Amino acid sequence: MQYTTREIQLAAALVEAADTLVDDFDATQYLERVSDNCVELLTARTAGVMLIEGDRAVSMAASSRDQRVALDLLEAQHGGGPCLESYGSGRPVPPVSIRTAHAGARWPVFTERALRHDIAATYAVPLRCRETLLGALNVFVPTLPATEPPGDSAPEVLVAQAFADAAALGLQNHRTYDRTLTLSGQLQQALSSRVRIEQAKGMLAERWRVGADQAFGALRQYARRRRLPLDRVASAVIGGTADDDGLRREAEGLLHDPPGGTP
Repeated sequence: MQYTTREIQLAAALVEAADTLVDDFDATQYLERVSDNCVELLTARTAGVMLIEGDRAVSMAASSRDQRVALDLLEAQHGGGPCLESYGSGRPVPPVSIRTAHAGARWPVFTERALRHDIAATYAVPLRCRETLLGALNVFVPTLPATEPPGDSAPEVLVAQAFADAAALGLQNHRTYDRTLTLSGQLQQALSSRVRIEQAKGMLAERWRVGADQAFGALRQYARRRRLPLDRVASAVIGGTADDDGLRREAEGLLHDPPGGTP
């Protein structure tokens, strides 16, 4: 089977959109690259992505080609436009003639600005990952596509939707990856803290020739009275910089009232 250059480019672009499990991920640069690929494969003038939460744009990114125009057209949609409409319905907005939309008072602010930038037509598709809507991808073209069949099944709309789906999946995967790294770091920090406390408790018990419970009680009481994190006090004991006299007094005060457990 022979594949066209365009099909190979599309496959490479979709693979690129999936590559988000990296530490130095930048969402704006990522969406700019997705928009660049749309422009190259859909012969559009420019394209952009609007991330939306609660019907309000929270972030915008545009192709490096005519980026100023794309960002201006995305910003013009605060009162209505193809991005908000696609996001609101969860469905594509098929190719629309800017002049026809403007004459029918559909998105008046947006269409007026699009005419000013010599944009002839536009369409938008939702960024969605399963049931989660993240925003919309908007494509701006210099001529109204003569597609058959029209509407949601237009080839350019289907390709744009594939890009948007890949981008939404990439964004969601990175969010999951980022949360996993954060949780892993928190668990590691908690484990390291527990190890330091156990080590300090053992050092004090051996030094004072007392039980581990009494040593831990002294650590805990000392930290509470001075409003210090227990881990910080334990680290000072391990590092040899702790207030040994203060800790010992706490231990002696617990001789007649030993603590009931360990952390």
